[in-house]
Amino acid sequence: MPRITPLTAPYKDDVQKSFDAIMPPGADPLVLFRTLATSDRHWRKFRAGSLLDRGPLSLREREIVINRTCARAGCEYEWGVHVTAFAGGARLTEEQVVATVHGEADAPCWTAAEQALVATADALHTRARLSDAEWSRLREHFDETQAMEVLLLCGFYRTVAYVAGGLDLPLEPGAARFPACERNARMVNPY
Repeated sequence: MPRITPLTAPYKDDVQKSFDAIMPPGADPLVLFRTLATSDRHWRKFRAGSLLDRGPLSLREREIVINRTCARAGCEYEWGVHVTAFAGGARLTEEQVVATVHGEADAPCWTAAEQALVATADALHTRARLSDAEWSRLREHFDETQAMEVLLLCGFYRTVAYVAGGLDLPLEPGAARFPACERNARMVNPY
């Protein structure tokens, strides 16, 4: 059980409407959402800054950034939710899903643009900043609006990792789990 007890159904009308807006039809709201919704303020702030809309990146690009950020932050909860819900639609191969957790930014399974996304997530995780060279590499493949989206996604999903870890959220049933580290692979995620 998380450190704050999540809401249970039936939900207040406004909360139910917000869940309906972000969850697939018939799906139960995630424990993260139900826990944040215990506080009107925190639920409202989370939804306002969550970047749950389409945005200027493709689904594939978004998911690479989100999955790498979550993996680097050790957030199996959110990584698993995203892999389960979006990896298929984003056309991420099994090798690429594993590489979001165990792999270098220049892994050959990524295109040059995707390597720039992974490298950006890594740099922001490690130093909370990009060098001029890292920014230039990102901008070789993405316009200013897209590059800003990458920065915001990294920051937002790092926040999600803090919330999920701080509240000790249980992993969602049926969600993917971090893959085991292959014997000779360098494990990016220290957890």
